[in-house]
Amino acid sequence: MRAKVMIWAAILALLADQISKYLVVRVMDVANRGGIDVLPPLLRFRYGENTGINFGLFGGGTDTTRWVLIGLSLVICVVLVIWIARLPANARMMQLSAGLVIGGALGNVVDRLLYGYVLDFLNMSCCGINNPFVFNVADIFIFAGAAGLILFDGRQKNPA
Repeated sequence: MRAKVMIWAAILALLADQISKYLVVRVMDVANRGGIDVLPPLLRFRYGENTGINFGLFGGGTDTTRWVLIGLSLVICVVLVIWIARLPANARMMQLSAGLVIGGALGNVVDRLLYGYVLDFLNMSCCGINNPFVFNVADIFIFAGAAGLILFDGRQKNPA
């Protein structure tokens, strides 16, 4: 199979996201504990329910928004699978990057299906800047995968 790196990356990203949410939100009970300082202020666990996209954008909390975001996520996953399937079999970094995006997107889709919102729990601040936003492991995979798709686009570079 040509895109097995993508498939494994997606599966592992999805599992890492869902396991981390389960451990922090359910087992460590971050919502009821009011947060957990891991390495303050750099890393704190703070509970959040995100009905929108990153930073709560488009978070109206309506059922329509929920289903539109689920549909959009699934369309993006399908487009990535089709795109990567057309690349040469040796485009492993592109497969890996696409898999991270797909796994992260599916992790957030699972949350929207189960809860109606995305579970967020990571909060990072640094250098006197107090960041009020929370995110999750899926968001990290989506960002890293998108960066990889840009960096490892597979096109030949023309020397200047």
